[in-house]
Amino acid sequence: MSVVTEYIPQVLQLTDRAVAKVKSLVEEEDNAALKLRVYVTGGGCSGFQYGFSFEDEAAEDDTRVEKDGVTALVDPLSYQYLAGSEVDYQEGLEGSRFVINNPNASTTCGCGASFSI
Repeated sequence: MSVVTEYIPQVLQLTDRAVAKVKSLVEEEDNAALKLRVYVTGGGCSGFQYGFSFEDEAAEDDTRVEKDGVTALVDPLSYQYLAGSEVDYQEGLEGSRFVINNPNASTTCGCGASFSI
């Protein structure tokens, strides 16, 4: 006899590297209430661009994504553009940064900071 389990997809997946970097930044700020806000705004060379900030408080209509003690927030407008995306943290020749792997993006710019649908 098999058991049916319910799968509830999240708007974002956080990689282990992203979680580790958020934890270290929160520790540096000495504020355990900080949450990573991931959002989309108009602009950039491809039409939309990703943004990241840290906030103490979540808005009532934010979607919360939690992993290993880290909380990411997504506002309702950004949700539609980020659904199914993965937030990662990369270090390389171009510097270190959070990056989004977005299956909804039809094109992205060379640096990966902007996209179009």
